[in-house]
Amino acid sequence: MKNLRREYDQQGYVIARKAIDPALAAETVQHVHWLCKRNPGVRPEHLHHHLLARDPFMHRLVGDERLADMAEQFLGPNIALFAAHYIAKPPGDGRAVQWHQDGSYWPLEPMEVTTLWVAGTASTIENGCMRVLPGTQNAHLHKRRELIDLDSEKYVLGVGIRPDQIDDSDAVDLELNAGDVSIHNPNIIHGSNANTSDQWRVGLTLRYIPTTTWVKKENHENILVRGKADPDVKNAYAPRPKYIPGENMPFKGDRDFQK
Repeated sequence: MKNLRREYDQQGYVIARKAIDPALAAETVQHVHWLCKRNPGVRPEHLHHHLLARDPFMHRLVGDERLADMAEQFLGPNIALFAAHYIAKPPGDGRAVQWHQDGSYWPLEPMEVTTLWVAGTASTIENGCMRVLPGTQNAHLHKRRELIDLDSEKYVLGVGIRPDQIDDSDAVDLELNAGDVSIHNPNIIHGSNANTSDQWRVGLTLRYIPTTTWVKKENHENILVRGKADPDVKNAYAPRPKYIPGENMPFKGDRDFQK
C-alpha cells in the first residue's frame, strides 16, 4: 500500500484505488438495502451510526485490516471508529450534500480524525460523486453558528456553508470505482450534487480517531478498531456484537461473530 500521507497533507484528500475487494464492496451495497428494509421510514442517505454501532457486519468492515492500515498512517496504532454513515443516493432522487466541513459538526476534542469514504458502487459525476475544494483544509473551520439552514428535503445535512462564501471554480470531482476509498481531512470543504441518474450511488463514511480523542457526546458508542483504549479518555465503546441468523445480515466471515 502506498504512503498516503504526503498527498493528503498537500491536497487535503487522497484516493486509494482498489482498497478493498469487489466482494466486500458488494456486501456494503447489500447492507444498505438490508438496512432500508429494516428501517422503512429512513431515507438511504440517512443510515447513521446509531443503526450501525452494534451491527456485526459493520464491526467486520471497519476493522478490515486494509482499512485499519490506512487509518493507522494518519492516526497511529490505537484507533477507534467515532462514526459511520451510509450516504446512499437512490436513482433519480438521491439528495445533494451541501458544501461543508466535517469538523463543523463533530464533538471531538482534539479534532484528530480522518474520514475514509468507501465506494460500494461506482461514484461518478452523473450519480453525484463527492466534490472537494483542494487546499481548503488550511482554511478557517466554520463553527456551527456560522452555518445556514438549508432545505432538508433537498440536502442531506440540512445546514451548510453560505453559498456566497464558496468559490467552486476549482472543485475536483472524486470519481471512484467500487472498492476505491477516498480519504479526507475534517477541515476540507466538500459536498456532492444530487443523483439524477438511473444508478445507485452507495458510499460509506468511516470516521476514525485515535483513542486519545474524546467524543463529547453522552452515551455515544464508539468501536475500538485496533490497539488499546486510552484509560484517561472517557469514551464508551460498543461491545463486539454477536451474529444472530435472521436478525443480522449474513456476510462472509459472520461465523467469527457467532463465537
